[in-house]
Amino acid sequence: MWYLIARNGVVPLHGGAEKAVYAYPAEHYTYWRQELPDEELPWGAFGENLTIEGLSETAVNIGDRFRIGTAELLVTQPRFPCFKLNLKFGRDDMVKRFLNSRLNGIYFSVVQEGEVGSGDAIELVSRDANKVTVADIVKIYVREADNALVRRAIQVPALADSLKTYFQQQIESHP
Repeated sequence: MWYLIARNGVVPLHGGAEKAVYAYPAEHYTYWRQELPDEELPWGAFGENLTIEGLSETAVNIGDRFRIGTAELLVTQPRFPCFKLNLKFGRDDMVKRFLNSRLNGIYFSVVQEGEVGSGDAIELVSRDANKVTVADIVKIYVREADNALVRRAIQVPALADSLKTYFQQQIESHP
């Protein structure tokens, strides 16, 4: 069983329905505290709506559904940060470091609205049969995956449309 360990309340949109909720594993904070020893890193430091425990990018598939509190969420993509992360940390290299770490976190769309509270269990409702993990999407994005995985990823209904388009262009330019 996974448990939500921080940040509750109303969830603002990060960038549309496919990025309605951003969750970041608490376990990743250990890495960042070593990488950025002079930074204060309270829960939520990476802009996440939910700091979670027990879910990782390598174990969660695009299209998996989870229930947290009374809400139901659908995994849509990893986070690919923008320049705002550099600004937040006051570092020009933070976006690059974040991507290179492969500790991207998980974006969800909202299937069913509901209330989420600190300490609510995160329950797997259904697992996507395509078995394309959030980590696989990062590998494809940085061009470290073969075309077979790229083609499989494009077939996942829950994958963000913008990524499907980008990956289709990868295949067309490198058949």
